[in-house]
Amino acid sequence: MSPKVAFATLGCKVNQYDSEAMEGLFREAGYEVVDFSSPADVYVVNTCTVTHRSDAKARQLLRRAARTNPAALRVVAGCYAQVSPAELAAMGVDLVVGLDRRGEIVRLVEQVRRSRDPLVAVGDVWRMEEFEELPVTGRSRTRATIKVQEGCDEFCAYCIVPYARGRIRSRDPERVVEEVRRLEAAGFHEVVITGVHLGAYGRDRGDLSLEDLVRRIHASTGIERIRLSSVEPMDITPGLVDCVTTLERVCPHMHIPLQSGCDETLARMRRRYTTEDFRRLVAALREGRPDIAISTDLMVGFPGETEEEFERSLAFVEEMAFSRLHVFRYSRRKGTPAARLPDQVPAEVKAERSRRALALGERLALDFHRRFLGQSLEVLVEEEREGEFLQGLTGNYIRVFLRGSDELMNRLVPVTLTRATPEGAWGKIGEG
Repeated sequence: MSPKVAFATLGCKVNQYDSEAMEGLFREAGYEVVDFSSPADVYVVNTCTVTHRSDAKARQLLRRAARTNPAALRVVAGCYAQVSPAELAAMGVDLVVGLDRRGEIVRLVEQVRRSRDPLVAVGDVWRMEEFEELPVTGRSRTRATIKVQEGCDEFCAYCIVPYARGRIRSRDPERVVEEVRRLEAAGFHEVVITGVHLGAYGRDRGDLSLEDLVRRIHASTGIERIRLSSVEPMDITPGLVDCVTTLERVCPHMHIPLQSGCDETLARMRRRYTTEDFRRLVAALREGRPDIAISTDLMVGFPGETEEEFERSLAFVEEMAFSRLHVFRYSRRKGTPAARLPDQVPAEVKAERSRRALALGERLALDFHRRFLGQSLEVLVEEEREGEFLQGLTGNYIRVFLRGSDELMNRLVPVTLTRATPEGAWGKIGEG
């Protein structure tokens, strides 16, 4: 009987990609990949460590695995493993795998299964200079994520990620194009280009940029949709704006993290732009593509954020009329400069500000979705239903629900939007 492995993934699209790659390595070695709630011989938790809450979720998952099968190996990978290996080893975890050893995960698991001796396999991530190729196999979804970049050199005041992921490392563009072609041949209609600091793609190579990569994918493949994941505002060049607004197969959607709409708060965060920079960027994108969706991240309760600063931040968010707003409460993270700042905001104040920001986000999302009522938009129907409804995404990232047969799954179909909510829109197949 084949050994069984189960994965749980916390955090960003990059982590999801890495988990899929590691799952593929286990499949190639003869393992059966099962749901994390099922009995398994090996449980792998691919962790995030952006906040202490992320660490707590990882520990909770590890305890759940021990309850499901006390005899199973418990393995931790990802950012928490890289930053705090000793802490995890002290919990009785069997294997801690650093970001420099993910390609060896099956061999390391087999070693621990034979010896039953716990192992910490974590190196110095700052010594990693090349992008680690972890090809993903066995995808079954309609949209595929492709990781093209690793690491971050920004060191924002609140962020632990550079310490976990190391220096910027960019994937060879020809390898990216090869993977897009393979996915296109396998029947995928959309690829999502992602990275830890995606906008820094090519900076380490000296002869490349994210704009160059997007243009190369567009010119060298026939994939119907190319979508960018999160790109920092200071990395969006006029050339990249031109890519997004003029190349027909690049989705009219950008996620641009704002974090705060107050210049004083941005300065304390060590963010390298002002609200005026952000305003000009959004104007350029909308001038070139009026239907573009611009979503963002907003952090509330950063140290020193006064009520007046928060009000200015909310006013700027409203002015920008974002299509979607992801709201995060600042979480004090040991090892970051922000953890040592004075004037930490009380938890109850952060909670109240979060509620207000979320309410604004719902209103802005509803306004954006209403703009397209009565219009026919192309929807990529996904392979899973939402109850009795099919669901899918427009190019400008509106989630659409519609009635139809399973034959529509994994197809691009015209859908006329008939009703809007903050979560998305309902529609009917056809134009008009």
